[in-house]
Amino acid sequence: MEAQLGKLAVAPVASVLNGQRPRAAAFRARLHAALGLATTNLILLLVLAGSILVSVSFGAIHIPIHDMLSALLHHQALSETQHTILFDIRLPRVLGSAVVGAALALSGLMFQGLFRNPLADPYIIGASGGAAVGACIGIVFLAQFSLFGFSATALLAFAGALLTMVVVYALARSKGRTSGVTLLLAGFAVGTMLANSTYLFEIFDPNPAYGHRIVLAWLHGSIMVPGWLQLGVTFGFFVVAALAALPLMRRLNTLALGDEYAHQLGLRVEATRIGIILIGSLLTAIAVSLGGLISFAGLIVPHVVRMILGPDHVRLLPATILSGAIFLIATDTLARTLFAPSEMPVGILMVFVGGPFFLYLLRKGKREYTL
Repeated sequence: MEAQLGKLAVAPVASVLNGQRPRAAAFRARLHAALGLATTNLILLLVLAGSILVSVSFGAIHIPIHDMLSALLHHQALSETQHTILFDIRLPRVLGSAVVGAALALSGLMFQGLFRNPLADPYIIGASGGAAVGACIGIVFLAQFSLFGFSATALLAFAGALLTMVVVYALARSKGRTSGVTLLLAGFAVGTMLANSTYLFEIFDPNPAYGHRIVLAWLHGSIMVPGWLQLGVTFGFFVVAALAALPLMRRLNTLALGDEYAHQLGLRVEATRIGIILIGSLLTAIAVSLGGLISFAGLIVPHVVRMILGPDHVRLLPATILSGAIFLIATDTLARTLFAPSEMPVGILMVFVGGPFFLYLLRKGKREYTL
């Protein structure tokens, strides 16, 4: 009898302990994953800081890193020429490259998740065509205009990219819903028409040789040297867009299950799609206003980060932003130093570096992953 009572007393305790063990194991797993992600982001942040220092140091006139750090800490260690190069040319350009790379990478992450297609990029729904037309208008007709440090080229490219995406979305929307396939087709058609219409501006350009050269450089992707006010305004827009993208990351995870299933789970699919398109368009326009049309950055970076960290968009967001900034800083540094004193547009170099690298990753991975 006593033995039976002992068994009855031990059984509830054992069941409680058995119930606690899975919860404890799950908690340890979540803690381990969080620590691993924090470590990854910290490493990327340190790499970003290092890449900025190295990039600013390199150029036709070399500036030693220790002298540069001393100057940044308000200890005079540079000549007047080096001081001008550092603070008026290289540092703004490198920071501008970081903003462009981060914006393109985050925009690519959002569009790849929205369309559930690893080949989606920030220009997939026509932003490049609208930006090209806006930039041509600024170059040909408003070359002397500027506002808050932004040239007419940057402002109109920004407006053109946003306006084009609004038009494409309006064309693709029917009966209160938007089909992803229709959105892609409308974006391709509108973007192609606008991109090819830039040839017309060569006819009206009063200085065709000069204007044509600028248009080509812009279309091939060239990081401009922004003023500090322009850089601050652009970075502010980027921070707002990134913060607005954060709550959409969990919704992208739900959308990966399919629109109907996401709707059954209570997700407002159409509102989520509109939010993603608006924020992705803003990020694309930010990148276009500083660097023209730069391909591959918004395609490769989110793809590679997804292969490493998995499909969870919440985990991917900070790593994608940091990786995009690092990637474009490195590529732009090569573009301006590889053939110094001549300079190659970063968009051209991106094709030769990014294309083979992307194909190599696809060949090396040889595995499927889900969005």
